[in-house]
Amino acid sequence: MRKLTAGLFMSLDGVVESPNLWQFDSFDEELGREMTAMINRVDAVLLGRVGYQQWADYWPNAENDDPFGAFINPVPKFVASRTLTGDLTWQNSTLITGDLNEFVTDLKNTEGGEISLVGGISLVRHLFFAGLLDSLTVMTHPVIAGEGRHLFEPTDPLTRLTLQKSLMTSKGNALLTYGLRAE
Repeated sequence: MRKLTAGLFMSLDGVVESPNLWQFDSFDEELGREMTAMINRVDAVLLGRVGYQQWADYWPNAENDDPFGAFINPVPKFVASRTLTGDLTWQNSTLITGDLNEFVTDLKNTEGGEISLVGGISLVRHLFFAGLLDSLTVMTHPVIAGEGRHLFEPTDPLTRLTLQKSLMTSKGNALLTYGLRAE
């Protein structure tokens, strides 16, 4: 069975929205190496509608030597949306039809590498609480964003996690990978 993973940049105050506004000055070589290792394990990605629309406007036109562009453009992309219709224009993109949880379960039961959820706070939350996310990596940057959306909310149910991996980088980024703890 394939693993479904997600990784999110997070500020010290828990903001995961719009990391492009606050994360680049603490991006370091160790974080880059870790992200490259993550990408090398992945051969399919899940995106939410917002992430898809933002990235589909940018990545197909990015510089050819960008390592993330070289990864994200050709990889099969599965898009979860209740509002998008028809054919998706970004190469190798497929709109998920039918029940999302069933689709993800079926995809996890195919042969291949890891499936990475690369865009969508709502999608990460949904698949996390549905028990379909095998690991969640939060890459906490030493910055207080002050405002923006958090991954978890005060009304979320008590959920215990198991630390699977940890790494501190030279610029103070904490990479913590968690899995759901079997009760």
